[in-house]
Amino acid sequence: MSETRTTSVQAIDGGRRTGTAEAGAGRPAAPLWWVWLAAWPVTAVFVLSNAATPLYVLWQRDIGFSKGTLTVVFAFYIVGLLGSLLVSGVVSDRVGRKPVLLPALTLGLAACLIFATATSVAALIVARLFTGIAVGAVVSAGMAAVTDVAGPERKRIAALLASCAMVFGAGLGPLLAGLLSELAPAPTVTVFVVEAVLLVTAVLCVLRMPVRRPATRAKGSWVRVPGVPRGNGRQLALGIAVFAPGITATSFVLSLGPSLLSGLLDTTNRIVAGAMAFVMFLAATGVQFAVQGLRRRTILTAGAVSTTLSMIMLIIAVHTSAVAVLIISALLAGAGQGMGQLGGLSLLNSSVPTQRLAEANAALNVGGYIPAGILPVSAGYLSDAVGLTSGATIFGAVLMGLAVIGGLVVRATRRQVTDPA
Repeated sequence: MSETRTTSVQAIDGGRRTGTAEAGAGRPAAPLWWVWLAAWPVTAVFVLSNAATPLYVLWQRDIGFSKGTLTVVFAFYIVGLLGSLLVSGVVSDRVGRKPVLLPALTLGLAACLIFATATSVAALIVARLFTGIAVGAVVSAGMAAVTDVAGPERKRIAALLASCAMVFGAGLGPLLAGLLSELAPAPTVTVFVVEAVLLVTAVLCVLRMPVRRPATRAKGSWVRVPGVPRGNGRQLALGIAVFAPGITATSFVLSLGPSLLSGLLDTTNRIVAGAMAFVMFLAATGVQFAVQGLRRRTILTAGAVSTTLSMIMLIIAVHTSAVAVLIISALLAGAGQGMGQLGGLSLLNSSVPTQRLAEANAALNVGGYIPAGILPVSAGYLSDAVGLTSGATIFGAVLMGLAVIGGLVVRATRRQVTDPA
């Protein structure tokens, strides 16, 4: 195959970048272990992002709220994330990765404290909001920091590690929460104590991370809808076309998956709910390593197909009460998000200058998280009105249509998703 990793990296990165990035031009490349370690803050924050998932059934029992309210609590995470993305990408590109990552990790620690002591819906909303802000900073500044540490010769592996750090953390959070809440005392407290320790280690990592402040600063508003440089809009759109349906599918599993399991299994076992989320994101992680050598167009197409199949399985699962089919749906959703995310990040890493990369990452995530916030919330309230089976069926049909459209758009566009020879 003409596009081996070495050939791709050389073709993508050979001499294209200039020295305005934090990593700095002419600096010796950081050891590969630092590239892996630079991804740890991304993992640590994403552990927090979904750690609450198996615990909602406990809060519902103790506080008392509907499935619609549950999806609203989940959606405030999206609100915080999107608000953060309006600022964090631009600020990171201008003042550096560390000045964005350190406050984000501090907010994550505050969210842990609020979650651990929550006795009301308002407290859960604030904790989710803080979590979303921290995640927004990490998906822009944190993922760009991995690329900075990797240097211009390792941008493809940087995209892979940053993307996998995100989805692995997202899956590890609910698994830890499920296990600790069932096996350890204080089920809604212990997991957030553990997560606080992880975030402290991430702070230490950021403090030592070998990145520099930008040599030059771009002009323009500090708070704006993130975008990409002129000429890169189509790459961004293609990434969003596949990434958005994929992350919306996994968001549905995270927000309403425990309710579906309760209906299908007649159980509220939090280990089962956490394990389903974990294997979903484990699939998202593993598939990225499996497909990393393929053409980006092939990766994106496969992501769209996977999300489409996931929604077909979801509809079958809720109509047949088949738990195995629901788990297959979750695995396919994870694979769809993973491939959409890897394809989108790779397109941006290969074409966007480093001094705009954090903002470009933010733009990709804005495009993905808007439907990921709106559609599951709509499905939650629809399920309250017409029943979980009908609500999930309508959600699955709508998202399946969006995934098919995304795949067709990718197949119809060749030049922007073809790896250079």
